[in-house]
Amino acid sequence: MKTTLTALVVGFFLVGARYEVAISYFSRLRNVSVASPDRQNFFVIDPDVWKYARPDLGDVRLYDSQSQVPYALVKQSGGSSSQESAAKILNLGKVAGHTEFDLDVRGLEEYGRVRLRVDAKNFICNAQVQGRQNPNDRSGTDLGSSTLYDFTAESLGSNFALKFPSSSFPYLHVRLAPGINPNQIKGAYISNFSETKAAWSQAGNCTAVSGAPKRSVFECSLVDGMPIERLTFELPPSAVNFNRAVVVSDEKGSELQRGSISRVRVNRAGQTVISEDLAVDLYPRTAKQIRVALENGDDAPLLIQQVQPLSFQRRVYFDAKGQSALRLSYGDSKLEAPSYDYGKFFRQSPDAAVAQVGPAEANSQFTGRPDDRPWSERHNGALWVAMLVAVAVLGGLALRGLKSNPSSAAQ
Repeated sequence: MKTTLTALVVGFFLVGARYEVAISYFSRLRNVSVASPDRQNFFVIDPDVWKYARPDLGDVRLYDSQSQVPYALVKQSGGSSSQESAAKILNLGKVAGHTEFDLDVRGLEEYGRVRLRVDAKNFICNAQVQGRQNPNDRSGTDLGSSTLYDFTAESLGSNFALKFPSSSFPYLHVRLAPGINPNQIKGAYISNFSETKAAWSQAGNCTAVSGAPKRSVFECSLVDGMPIERLTFELPPSAVNFNRAVVVSDEKGSELQRGSISRVRVNRAGQTVISEDLAVDLYPRTAKQIRVALENGDDAPLLIQQVQPLSFQRRVYFDAKGQSALRLSYGDSKLEAPSYDYGKFFRQSPDAAVAQVGPAEANSQFTGRPDDRPWSERHNGALWVAMLVAVAVLGGLALRGLKSNPSSAAQ
């Protein structure tokens, strides 16, 4: 019982223990020039911070003299949101060779995209959309047109989405170009798609190297400590109508992830499809090097002008409260992430000013934290010497006891 109670007390103090913050424990110090002291500012985490700070950036601190300045660390990942709802198809039929139908979208406040389920392959088709108040109206508000396509035979992908400005009509009327029959329309799903752009930092550089046949290979040196989260590929505009697999491997050649890049520019029967995706999103990981390979198959290698590793920007937002100069500190691996009310209730200002971070420099006051390991870990050699001496002493005493009592030894 006593042993259990002691263990609980020790565990309580270990869990509750937090490392103190002190300037002398940070290995790096930098000046921060505030752009607008009277409003929200931010700066971007750069390679030196990634190199010396904790992987989660939890040891980053801002100071006004000796006082901490609360901040919010924000990952500029952007994103999109889209919640689909099934739309009821009405009046599906053919008019003058065109498949036409209405969509009942009552109950939705706003929407800007329709995804059709079409039972067809290897086609290209223009689709016109109108907003209407009633399903039997003969005309409505023009919401524009989209090109639907499927290039299964060429392995160039497909698109079944109609995109138009955000609308709130109770009904939509869709008219397809000849080529798609009414019985091939199997469903429709409507959504309001919104997107915010991501912000990126360069996470390294890539160089073309020789590789296996039918592969274009690049070796990438990455920024120390910075997570890589995307690869982008730059090609000349003349490179069109391709879809290539991309294989990402570590330094030892073990495959980490696969993706693909593509660019489609097709003109058929007077209709043009233009689509491209020249980026591969990666699971966040830190490494010193990776290898990127494009699988060309039997096609000629693409003229890749650049492969660029990227990482989402991490921004430090703060209110300067009239101060024009602050100090940035980092490089204390044992310091826990801060907990500020500013971060809990943070709202990003659309007109936040960009603060300037000065050159990276070592902290002249740096001493490092005191060694808080147990005595046995800090003096491992002395502990082994003491154990050997104890064994030798015990062995000597045992031998002496045997010599002093020969009769016992004989028995």
